[in-house]
Amino acid sequence: MIAFVCLIGVSPAKAAEKTYQIGTDVTYPPFEFANSNNKYVGIDIDLMKAIAKTEDFKVNIKAIGFNAAVQSMQSGQIDGVMAGMAITPERQEKFDFSDPYYKTGFVMAVAKKSHIQNFNQLRGKRVALKTGTAAATYAETLKSKYGFKTVIFDDSDNMYNDVTTGNSVACFEDNPVMQYAIKTGLKLKIVTKPAQGGHYGFAVMKGHNQELLSKFNTGLKKLKKNGQYNKIINKYLDSSATKKQQKENSTAQKSNHTFIGLLKQNKNTLLTGLGKTIELTLVSIICATLFGILLGLLGVIPSKLAQGTSVTLIYILRGLPLLVLALFIYNGIPSLTGTKISAFTAGIITLSLNEGAYTAAFVKGGIEAVDTGQMEAARSLGLSFGKSMRKIILPQGLRMMIPSFINQFIITLKDTSILSIIGILELTQTGKIIIARNLEGFRIWTIIAIIYLLLITILTWLSKLIEHKINK
Repeated sequence: MIAFVCLIGVSPAKAAEKTYQIGTDVTYPPFEFANSNNKYVGIDIDLMKAIAKTEDFKVNIKAIGFNAAVQSMQSGQIDGVMAGMAITPERQEKFDFSDPYYKTGFVMAVAKKSHIQNFNQLRGKRVALKTGTAAATYAETLKSKYGFKTVIFDDSDNMYNDVTTGNSVACFEDNPVMQYAIKTGLKLKIVTKPAQGGHYGFAVMKGHNQELLSKFNTGLKKLKKNGQYNKIINKYLDSSATKKQQKENSTAQKSNHTFIGLLKQNKNTLLTGLGKTIELTLVSIICATLFGILLGLLGVIPSKLAQGTSVTLIYILRGLPLLVLALFIYNGIPSLTGTKISAFTAGIITLSLNEGAYTAAFVKGGIEAVDTGQMEAARSLGLSFGKSMRKIILPQGLRMMIPSFINQFIITLKDTSILSIIGILELTQTGKIIIARNLEGFRIWTIIAIIYLLLITILTWLSKLIEHKINK
């Protein structure tokens, strides 16, 4: 009875402490980005936190990128998306949206010295767009009429850079986002008036998380009524806010935008990303090696079924692009089974299967490269197949496999960067988040490239040392 009473007493508290998983972009200032202290801030994030506090629920905001956030919500990995998401008829077919919380429109921006002033001047030229955005959809509706070509980028910084470097003549973006970027130092200019005015909304899957949606709407109304909503908006969009940010950027240009300054300012964030990359690499190498050896051995044992299974798995896993495999495991499997898979676990499984298949191929090849007479001689001396393989064949084949193992370790390290697509905050994803704030793409990517080279050098040195000891 006492236990029953205790359970009744704690259950409401547990219900009140439910934590919702909310996906966001964090490369979309002023709505979501990492500030100079690498804390996630912005209109969307501040609004969501304020509403959660008002309505007494908890949120865990996951910086996984817009496309990854939408796909994760569709597969049930997260509960909702708050990422400057425009409410469109197409999206309303799949998602339930909150009451609108911000009105927007789409504009075209060009380089500061560009002579392009309207859509007619785009004919035959290239225009940069960001994948998955309503602004990109709007631009696509104009494409045939005005005869321009489009190129798609995953993040805003690369889209902006394509225009500033002259590869594209223009880009399309939401008006408040472009205004904020320009006011805080982006070297572009807006040449059109906001078109197709729409609204941003918080999204959940259609028919799901209706309680969360209701709480959001109730909280939003309260924030608008008590004035907190306007404070959050003005915090990022009024003239004093953008002037302050521009002044900070200007001051930081000399001190913090050098290679040394950027390293000092972002060292903790870079170290966090580096730590995650190393963790992914080490765990994946171990799992891929074990899986690859087993799969490779399966291909050489005297059984047609085992050999056929090995060949088929190697063919399938090597044939699938790593990006597709990662998305299938992280989003596809949960959609089919209803079981959530963490991004880190999905990343480990992806690398283990893909790299393991390549490992299996050269393990199988290394064993088959040993003269068949070795096995026949061992069997004729009365040794079993297993003992012949362990004592005679594998020691010889291993020496031929070592260079391939070293190469595969390096490939595994580099392939961790692809996992940024499912929102793992490894080194590459960390770089994207930093660049979204300071727009220093060249310097940040140079720093990250050097870090990768140092890691590869250390890994190669360690692998060579192990190879030397084995062959000694």
